[in-house]
Amino acid sequence: MKKKNLNLNKARTAKNDEFYTLYEDIEREIFYYKDEFEGKIIYCNCDDPNRSAFWRFFHLNFERLNLKGLVATYYIEGIQTFLCRYSGGNDADILTYDQFSLKEDGDFRSNECQELLNECDIVVSNPPFSLFSDYIQLLLKHEKKFLIIGNKNVATFKDIFPYVKKGEITYGYHNVKEFLQPDGTIKAFGNIGWFTNLPKEKCIRKLSLTHHYYEADGMTQKDDADYPRYENYPAIDVNRVNRIPIDYKGIMGVPMTFLEYYDPEEYELIGYGKENKYNQVGIQAVGEVFLNNFFMQGGKGHYSAVMRVLCYYDKEGKAKFPFVRLLIRKK
Repeated sequence: MKKKNLNLNKARTAKNDEFYTLYEDIEREIFYYKDEFEGKIIYCNCDDPNRSAFWRFFHLNFERLNLKGLVATYYIEGIQTFLCRYSGGNDADILTYDQFSLKEDGDFRSNECQELLNECDIVVSNPPFSLFSDYIQLLLKHEKKFLIIGNKNVATFKDIFPYVKKGEITYGYHNVKEFLQPDGTIKAFGNIGWFTNLPKEKCIRKLSLTHHYYEADGMTQKDDADYPRYENYPAIDVNRVNRIPIDYKGIMGVPMTFLEYYDPEEYELIGYGKENKYNQVGIQAVGEVFLNNFFMQGGKGHYSAVMRVLCYYDKEGKAKFPFVRLLIRKK
C-alpha cells in the first residue's frame, strides 16, 4: 500500500490533481437518475464530508432521493481519516453522521475501502484525474454501478473502451467546466464530464443531421462535401458531429463528442483512430511520404512513419493528423 500512497500523493501534488466538484454541477446531473438512487446505499469513496459537495448533496437530499444509506471515505497524506456513515434523520445538518476510524489510510484502492464497495450500491465521486483508469477498473472489477467524473478522452483507454463500445459505459448529460481548488480559486477545464453505467435509455440525445455526402443520384460525391478520405484506412473524416452525412453508409471517423449521442441501435462503434493490440481495426502505418509532406508543410508533433494513426490530405492538399477519432458506421 505504500507505493499506492505515493502514487495518490503524486496525483494530488505533482500533477495538481486535487479539484472539488461544485454543488450545482452535481445537482444538475444527478436528478436525471433519481429513480436509480431510490433505496440504495451511496458510496463517495474520495470524499471528505467537511469539504465534499457530493456528501453535502446526498446528505441534504437523503429523504428526497429516498436513500437507504450514505457512506464516505477519503485520503489525506499523513492524517488519520475516517469512515463516515449517515442513515437519515437530520438531512439539513451535513455534519450529522457516524464516524469510525479507518484501520488503513482511506485510499480508494485499500482493502478496507474495497470491502466497503461490496456493501454499497452506487459509487458517486470525482477521483483524482490521473488515477481515473485505476479507479474505474476497480469499480468494474467489483461490478459496481457508478456515476463519476473524469476526462472524456479516457473513453478510448484499453480497459474502458470495450464497455463504451457495447454501450455499457456512457457519458452523462453534462460537461463539468469548473472546479474548486484547495486555495479557494476556480479552475476551468474543457473536456471533463460524467461517466456512468446507470441505465440511460431515456437520455440518448438525437442528432439533427442535414448534411449529405452524395448528389441526388446517390452515387456522385457532392462538390462541396468536405469529407476527406484517410490515406491509411478506408473511411472518411468528419470534423464535427453535426456534419455526419445522413446518406453515407461507410465507415466515418468522428470526434469524441459523438459519444454524447451514441445509440448502439443506430450506429456501430467499430473502434478509434489509433491501431494497437487493443484496437485492431486495420489502420496502416503513416508512411515516409505522408510524414515528410506533413513536416515540410509546417506540421508539428511527435509523429513517425511507422505510427498507425489516421491521417489525410485536406482539400487544399495539406497533410493532417486529426484529433482523436471514433470509427463508426450506420446500421
